[in-house]
Amino acid sequence: MDSSRQLFQYILSGLSNGAIYALIGFGFAMIYNATGIINFAQGEFVMLGGMLTVFFLVVLKLPLVPAIVLAIIISTIVGICFERLAIRPLKNAKPLSLIIITIGASIFIRGAAMLIWGKDTHALPAFSSNDPLYIAGATILPQHLWIFGVTVLIIIFSRIFFNYSVVGKAMRACAYNSQAAGLVGINVKNMVLLSFAISSAIGSMAGIIIAPLTMTSYDVGVMLGLKGFCAVIIGGMSSGLSTVMGGLLLGLLESLGAGFISASYKDAIAFIILLLILFIRPEGLFSKKETERF
Repeated sequence: MDSSRQLFQYILSGLSNGAIYALIGFGFAMIYNATGIINFAQGEFVMLGGMLTVFFLVVLKLPLVPAIVLAIIISTIVGICFERLAIRPLKNAKPLSLIIITIGASIFIRGAAMLIWGKDTHALPAFSSNDPLYIAGATILPQHLWIFGVTVLIIIFSRIFFNYSVVGKAMRACAYNSQAAGLVGINVKNMVLLSFAISSAIGSMAGIIIAPLTMTSYDVGVMLGLKGFCAVIIGGMSSGLSTVMGGLLLGLLESLGAGFISASYKDAIAFIILLLILFIRPEGLFSKKETERF
C-alpha cells in the first residue's frame, strides 16, 4: 500500500512538472512552426516572468494580480523587441546563424537580469493556500492545481485561436507555406512577430506559476528552457496536443527516475530521453502531418 501511494505521489509530481515543460515547449514549437527558428532564448522569458513579478511585488509593492499582468506585458514587449531587432534584420539568414543569434540573446537577457536583480534566489507567494491536499494517500499543493489549470486554459485558448480566428488561421498558413501565404495577402512578418509575442507571454506565464514552488533567479531559465526543448522534440515540434503529451511524458519519466533511481539523475534523465528520441525516432513520438501542426 505504501509503495502504491509512493508511486501515485511520483505520478502527481511528474504530471505537474510535465505541464510546465509542455507550456515552455509550446513556445518553442510556435516560433519554429511560424519561422523555422529554434528559439533558445525561450527559457529566459520563463525567468523574466518570475523575476519581474517578484520585482513588482517586493520593490513596487503592487498586488499580486497587477504584478503578474505587468510581468507578462513587459516580457511580451521584450519578445517583440527581440524579433524586431535581432531576427527580422537578418534576411535570408541560414538556420544556424539564427540559432546562434537566439543563444546570444539568451546570454544577453540572462546577463542583464543578473546585473539588475543580482544572483539571489527569490520566491513568490502561493496563489492560494499552502496547505497540502490529499488525493488517494498522496499530497499535492494547491499551486500544482494552478499549474494544471493554467496549462489547460492555454491549450484550449490556443486551439480556439488557431482553428477559428482569422489571425490564427493566417499563422497556420504561414507555418505551412510562408511564400504561398504572402502571395494571398497575409503579412508574414506580422505573423512572425505575433508568434514571438505569444510565445514570450506563454513562457513568462510558465515562469510565474512555478515560482511559488521552485523559486526563481536570473539563471533559472537555462535548465527549464532545455527541458521545454526536450518536450517539444518528444512531441515532434508540434504546437498542439503532441507537445503537451511530450511534456507530460518527460515530467513523468523524470519524476519516476528521480524517485526510484536517484534524485541526482533528475536533470540527466531529460537529456538521456532526448538523445534516445533523436536516435530512435527523430521526428518525435507524437509527430503529426505538416498540415496538423497546430
